[in-house]
Amino acid sequence: MDRRELLGVLGATAAGLAAATGGKALGQEARAHAHAHAEGDIHERCAEACLDCEKQCNRGFHHCYTQVQAGKPGHAKAMHLCVDCGEVCSTAAKLVARMSPLMVHTCLACAESCDDCIAECEKLDDPEMKAVVESLKTCAAACREMVQAMGGHEHGRAGAAR
Repeated sequence: MDRRELLGVLGATAAGLAAATGGKALGQEARAHAHAHAEGDIHERCAEACLDCEKQCNRGFHHCYTQVQAGKPGHAKAMHLCVDCGEVCSTAAKLVARMSPLMVHTCLACAESCDDCIAECEKLDDPEMKAVVESLKTCAAACREMVQAMGGHEHGRAGAAR
């Protein structure tokens, strides 16, 4: 998902909310978007970091797969973590793009997944994995920034709004 697709998802979400609620939710989403923009558009940076990380994790998976096939079993755990982390990053990007109430939970999971993947990939001391590790670090930081901007873990709790 590139920037244009990301903005399309945000626009489609706004249009759907306006149609479903007679425009009331559109005002709420506009305020939420203005808040995000006022904070340097943290939502967009987070979604883009997650998408880039998904791409890098897929590249890391492929590299580790070829290494395992070449008789280097030490890459097996990183291979599994890369493919799974990429899936978590993809989910986080989608939820952030549509400003889901669950994005805080997903961003926390994404940051922790990235941390686990970083730890394993750095053990390999493999030059091919440097771009993966850098993307993982960027994604983890962006997800934590998103969680902090949204008021932390309690933001996504149903009971917290009551």
